[in-house]
Parts: sequence; structure tokens; C-alpha cells
Amino acid sequence: MKIKIKKQGKTESFNLINSWSDVNLETWIRLIEFETATPTENATETIATLSTIPKKLIRELALSDAAGIMSKIAELQANQDSKLKKIIEINEVEYGFMPDLDSITLGEYADIEQFIKIGINKNLPELCAVLYRPIKEKKNGIYIIDAYDGDIRMRTEEMKQMKAEQVQSALVFFYHFVLELSKIMPSYLTERMKEMKTQ
Repeated sequence: MKIKIKKQGKTESFNLINSWSDVNLETWIRLIEFETATPTENATETIATLSTIPKKLIRELALSDAAGIMSKIAELQANQDSKLKKIIEINEVEYGFMPDLDSITLGEYADIEQFIKIGINKNLPELCAVLYRPIKEKKNGIYIIDAYDGDIRMRTEEMKQMKAEQVQSALVFFYHFVLELSKIMPSYLTERMKEMKTQ
């Protein structure tokens, strides 16, 4: 979308994202990093990241103009599609979200747990590389993804091109799954230990 800024009698036109789906994961990670900055720095960096307005000009904007742009950005984020995208496409490759979270392996869960422990914001591409894998077969809305082998380096780079809204919806979905799993896991392990002792 176009934003017009009047400065010293001249009006210049700049681009601002049209929707939240214009923001990829790599950009979203940069935005998250600014959240700990002062409100002024956060606004400056956010506007600079999501528009073509030069930082020098952003710093010269009236406070009301900067607030108006930030309000528009917040509105675009609020209007994002928050439904989980089970299948996404990046660079002409289809990736599927883990189709059966009940069948998550210990290795997958351990890696996810580690990325969350280290810092979820710093490890979003790695986390998405575990949750989304190339689809090897698909028919009638059902798909099979590649098995998890723990080597996610290449896929992590690809995941940086994911749309921010896809990442957010996947994390919300996965967060609820992890909460449920954390309630079930201790009792399940206790039961298994009892079974093993009786055998």
C-alpha cells in the first residue's frame, strides 16, 4: 500500500506492506528483536522494516504520523489469517505440518524442547524445520511427510521464507498440543514404569 509523506512542501510516496502475509519469518524475527527496544526505537525499526521509508525520514515524522503508520501495521497484523496452514509452499516445494502429532518421536520432541529452552524467538526457523517437512506423497487431502532424521540445516534456511502468519498459527496450534502433552506425559511415563517393574 502507498503512504504519502509531505516534507518541506513536497509530497513523496512510499510503500508499506499490504497485508501481514507479506511478512516472512526472517523479517518477523527482526521485528521480535525490536520489541525489547524503547517504544521510539521499536516504532522506527518496525516502520523501516515494513516500508520503503528511509530511517532518516522516519525520525523526522510527526509523532501523530508515526503513530498512524504503526496503527495501520497493527491493524494488518490483527486481520491476519490465523488458521493453521497444514501445507505450505516455499520455492516450489510443498511442506506439510506434522500430520499426526500423537505419533511425534522422542527425537522430534527433544529437538523442539531444546529450541524452546534455548529461546523460541531465536530458533523459529529451526522449530518450523522440525514441524514442517517435505511432502513425499499426497492424495485427497491426506499427505505423508519425510521422516525426521534430525538434520534440519537446509530446511531451516528454507523456513526463513515462510509467511509470519503461517508461523504464528503453527506455533499457537503446537503450543496447545504441548500443554496437553505435558499433562499426559508424566502419568503415561509413570504407568509405563509400573508396567516395566511388574514384568
